[in-house]
Amino acid sequence: MELKLDPQIFNDAYLPYLFDYSHRYECYYGGAGSGKSHFVWQKLVLKALKSKRKILVVRKVGNTHRDSTFQMLKDTLSFFKIYDQCKVNKTDMTIELMNGSIFIFKGMDDDQKIKSIANITDIFYEEVTEGALDEVSQLDLRLRAKVDNLQMYFAFNPVSKDNFVYKYFHRDDPDTTPSNMFVLKTTFKDNKFLPQSYIDSLMAMKDSNPIYYKIYVEGDFATLDKLIFAYEIKDFDWREKLKTGIACFGMDFGYTNDPAAFSAFVVNEDQREIWIFDEIYKKGLLNNQLAAEIIYHGFQKEVITADCQDQQSIDELRTQYGISRIKRSWKGKGSVLQGIQYIQQFKIYVLPSCENHIMEFSNYSWKKNKQTGEYTNEPIDKFNHLMDAMRYGIQKVRKGKVKTLNKAVLGL
Repeated sequence: MELKLDPQIFNDAYLPYLFDYSHRYECYYGGAGSGKSHFVWQKLVLKALKSKRKILVVRKVGNTHRDSTFQMLKDTLSFFKIYDQCKVNKTDMTIELMNGSIFIFKGMDDDQKIKSIANITDIFYEEVTEGALDEVSQLDLRLRAKVDNLQMYFAFNPVSKDNFVYKYFHRDDPDTTPSNMFVLKTTFKDNKFLPQSYIDSLMAMKDSNPIYYKIYVEGDFATLDKLIFAYEIKDFDWREKLKTGIACFGMDFGYTNDPAAFSAFVVNEDQREIWIFDEIYKKGLLNNQLAAEIIYHGFQKEVITADCQDQQSIDELRTQYGISRIKRSWKGKGSVLQGIQYIQQFKIYVLPSCENHIMEFSNYSWKKNKQTGEYTNEPIDKFNHLMDAMRYGIQKVRKGKVKTLNKAVLGL
């Protein structure tokens, strides 16, 4: 099938490579909002329309496809006005085009199912920084169908230089890139379709998180700082902050070795600010005692998002001790890092009285690779009780945003 394509619908940085299939490996990396993933989807759809292909789309965790890659492909098909002509299986997460080309979505957390898929012609590993070199090598071995132009596509935002992709794509010396590998770096400046509001949110990182500015705005690999969150101790009236913000409450359970940790804060999404105004941080609390603490602080009628791993305690607090609006957090593989990255978009202010928040902020850090000396994108498992409580609490703001965010438009 041939589509009449106006070059203006593509970003100029990518247009020369739209129908270039001369490299087995194509790597698109750089800043957030650069349009790299959006372009890969456009290229793959057009390639699949030209000839019959079987395209495997992978992420580290299979259940992350539905609201990301699967949705982006559907958006791309709608953009080309051919969605209604395709067979979309939302249960199995497969999409078949009019000519029999098919897209299959799988996770590397179930690699046995991937090994059973025959005649793969193309592979797209989205957010490959979540994976490992061995996974890429295994996928490469699956790419052996008897057709022309077998290709692997990769898209990612750069992270710490400790990640395997830094050396795999030869960023120390671009001149050593193999002849069968194409690497293109882009930033938000290469995406002419971005709304100004999104550009403003990226630029705000320059002050709130310089390392993330380097990664997500400038598109460079950068060594992560030791401490995960930047914060400022400041006096404020949290009730005044409520006039323009949303109150959030999160709780992490503990008992003998770890404290029960309760975080109360106001989130201002427009200004990208978090104002922390109260806390509970005690060991050895039975559930009735924990409920008494919550009632003492005056939060028993609030929506409290608690660690979903302790369902029994949640049920007891709700049904027996008067904490009627407590609910489970949602979790999944990668959810810790995703939650951290979301909070890092905000400037954090803490009342001086929240001493345990300040203590954890001052110690909560990234793990360090002893061989390379680089900080990884994995947090230490210490000083994280209130940090976890914050991640749960902010889901009150974040959950709806995740469902409605159109990443295809932003090019994430």
